[in-house]
Amino acid sequence: MQIAFTKMSGAGNDFVVVDNRRGIVRDAATFARTVCDRRWGVGADGLLLLEPSRKVSYRMMYFNADGSYGGMCGNGGRCIGLFAAARGIAPSMHAFEALDHVYAVSAGDPNHVRLSLKNPSRFRRDISLAVAGKKVRADFVDTGSPHTVVFASAFVRHADALDRLDVERLGRAIRRHRAFAPEGVNVNFVQVEDKGIVRMRTYERGVEGETLACGTGAVASALVAYLRGKTSSPVTIQARSGKLLTVEFKETIPGEFSDVALIGPAQTTFEGVWEA
Repeated sequence: MQIAFTKMSGAGNDFVVVDNRRGIVRDAATFARTVCDRRWGVGADGLLLLEPSRKVSYRMMYFNADGSYGGMCGNGGRCIGLFAAARGIAPSMHAFEALDHVYAVSAGDPNHVRLSLKNPSRFRRDISLAVAGKKVRADFVDTGSPHTVVFASAFVRHADALDRLDVERLGRAIRRHRAFAPEGVNVNFVQVEDKGIVRMRTYERGVEGETLACGTGAVASALVAYLRGKTSSPVTIQARSGKLLTVEFKETIPGEFSDVALIGPAQTTFEGVWEA
């Protein structure tokens, strides 16, 4: 069996995208583990399946590289929006469903793909974590996926604190910390620069390692930086890839947000056929 796929990148977050409206991919978890493998497969942070929807243009199903169901993915949503628009599956401005929500995307410009996100929820502030012999303060928010945000200065007191962090080791420890059991959490380490740009490095669950970008993590980082009084909307996030993402939002009442949007580049890297 042959499965046509498209490899895409959203600010460095990379995906294998398949038009699955005819159900050619049946065991998505197994296929994700196989095709996302960076040594034996195509290689990607996750798998995006475009499937039929009775409500809107299509449904996005997102699976992490380890085969686990990822729910929502911000950069993945921007990529699949561009994918659908480029192939005439949907107009440049359209809506798709993922998990339990409908998302609006504007994909007329590959350098400026805009995705409207659901309102963030489940805020938990000032969580005390014992990590690597230190007690650090973290904040939690669900931006479509569960995220915690920790300032790099909590571990390293240096102007280049974020660059000096052992993100793999620290991220792994926080990702499975009992404070976030049983679901676990994505971990974002941030540093705010003089111009208000928030630099971010992310350890993603399901990938079980550091990724070059994370869309829902960028939103979480922007909101926490705002709540800490360090920036204001719109927030510019610099991902590990060096690419810039913009996060827009409105604070309706203190600590509650609406009109959240993630804006940034998305691109097709290559296309191919998988021999299954």
